[in-house]
Amino acid sequence: MALELLNTVDIIEAMENYIARVRPPEHVRDRLDINYKIENQSIILFEIRPHFQNPANKIESAYAKATYVKSGNNWKIYWMRGNLKWSLYEPKPQVRELKDFLALVDEDKHYCFLG
Repeated sequence: MALELLNTVDIIEAMENYIARVRPPEHVRDRLDINYKIENQSIILFEIRPHFQNPANKIESAYAKATYVKSGNNWKIYWMRGNLKWSLYEPKPQVRELKDFLALVDEDKHYCFLG
């Protein structure tokens, strides 16, 4: 089930503001960029880089995910492990607000969100 429409507008606004703040400078974006996508109940942060063997192809590498849990009215936080599987972010596995998820990604004191 997808996020509710009213919540989605707030989420998009928060994410667009976040991405505008953390994106690399314009002259670097062809080599490294940051973006997000909404998939069902989740928001996924990912970096975009050229493929090392064919720079014309872009690679998206996810590094942080927040999944909304309606029954608990909170966001579960995940990070992408080296085995390319999502793992619950054990230092703080859930937060109430999306802004708290973004603050955890910014802080990254355990070096899990290396996007």
